Amino acid sequence: MSTETATEPGDVFEQERPRLIGLAYRMLGTVSDAEDVVQDAWLRWHAVDPGQLVRPEAWLTTVTTRIALDHIRSTRRRRETYVGSWLPEPLVSMDRPDDAVVLADSLRLGFLAVLDQLKPVDRAVFLLADVFCVPFADIADTVGKSESACRQIASRARRRVRQPSVDRNPGSERTIVDALMTAVAAGDIDAVVATLAPDVVCIADGGANRRAARRPVVGPQRVARLLVNLASRYTGQIAVDQATVNAEVGAVITIAGVVDLVTAFEVHGDRIAAIRMIRNPDKLLRVGSPVPLR
Repeated sequence: MSTETATEPGDVFEQERPRLIGLAYRMLGTVSDAEDVVQDAWLRWHAVDPGQLVRPEAWLTTVTTRIALDHIRSTRRRRETYVGSWLPEPLVSMDRPDDAVVLADSLRLGFLAVLDQLKPVDRAVFLLADVFCVPFADIADTVGKSESACRQIASRARRRVRQPSVDRNPGSERTIVDALMTAVAAGDIDAVVATLAPDVVCIADGGANRRAARRPVVGPQRVARLLVNLASRYTGQIAVDQATVNAEVGAVITIAGVVDLVTAFEVHGDRIAAIRMIRNPDKLLRVGSPVPLR
């Protein structure tokens, strides 16, 4: 990382903070860990003279990526012993999705869950190259590999994380999800099945302390029964609020004012292809609080 004089150092860090948090979040899957990584980058930023950096933005990207990689390695044991399915911490907005949010496909839970299956360095290379458009020369310096090796890693990662091409229409997606939730509330299994794709999957993340299906549930009949049975267990002061969850149509369920469940629906065409539910209370602490990331 070069330290030649730049013309206008300015307060680059605050301008770059949302992008750095976005990078770290995609790497790690939780906002708190992402913020810790960026805070560490901030401390290192203040240990150098920004005015001596030729490309401070590139310097910050490199430092943030390396800290995130170190964090992944240091928490590997925690992830290996995680109870049940793991999903990223949800990014929840109570607003309806707009075009800008819909375009953020790299924030979708399905994308992030597949990304999490890559080796840490492969994940970093793919994100830097395909999401953040970092030149391969810089990526090579960041991860300590050759440009050729990084290009091969990126190509291999693309094949692993490639998602089906889907035309997004938030309005129609919400209509389909509303039909599902109405059918679930009525306990109408057949009506629920009618909203689900033939290969639909439901994945639940309850962590160690919340009841949730430990394995993915596959198929419209099984998913429909699961959803109806789950809904029948909810009693008391229940509220179901529409939300945008990681750029997808979603919902937030609260009981007596406490968030119990956040769910995101992946819609393909006129059917729901995947339902992802987060109940782990550690991942629900920020629901409704804006997270400034790109």
